[in-house]
Amino acid sequence: MPVHEDATHLELLVLEGAQAGLSWLTVLRRREGYRAAFARFDPQTVARFGPSDVERLVQDPGVIRHRGKLESAIHNARALLALAEEAGSFDLFVWERVGGVAIQGNRSALSELPASTPLSAALSKELRRRGFSFVGPTTCYSYLQAAGLAQDHLMSCHRWPALRG
Repeated sequence: MPVHEDATHLELLVLEGAQAGLSWLTVLRRREGYRAAFARFDPQTVARFGPSDVERLVQDPGVIRHRGKLESAIHNARALLALAEEAGSFDLFVWERVGGVAIQGNRSALSELPASTPLSAALSKELRRRGFSFVGPTTCYSYLQAAGLAQDHLMSCHRWPALRG
């Protein structure tokens, strides 16, 4: 479903980055742990995390305890705030990439789902240019799907007619 809150955008970016190299189920099982550990993904709060917070997170069994991914989450909160300052909000920035309307995949089989797209590659490049990390093209495409910017529900999905509008 379409996301329009910067905290939710941050949450999805962090979770998608945490998933890199792991199963999505591994991350989903820790989602509540992430929400608790990262102050419900309030970008202002996460951006103020420092070295002691990283040490706390590395010891927290409720999150993926990969130091690089945890440091990236904090760094990405700071980058998100800088981008939001410039664009008005991260939400405005990212939805501008799709002209304000979710891309409709119109796919009939899971085998048709791409791992990345030209849009996710461009978004990845722009986010990395702006200081984000753990945002490769595949991660960005998964993020676009999770945030509702890319609607890849199969046409056979019971939700598909409602998502088409």
